[in-house]
Amino acid sequence: MKCGICSKNIETTFMNKILGTHIKDEKGKKHAICFECQKRFNNDKAKILESLK
Repeated sequence: MKCGICSKNIETTFMNKILGTHIKDEKGKKHAICFECQKRFNNDKAKILESLK
């Protein structure tokens, strides 16, 4: 799975959970965000959604 911001591959755990998060946009579509991008945007949903566009 790739990050919606930086397009890097997101690592998964042994149970296939991603090391990051999913975030929904206003249309309800899920986007995967890696841990590094979460940290870079201080986990602020509004800033992350802006950077997806």
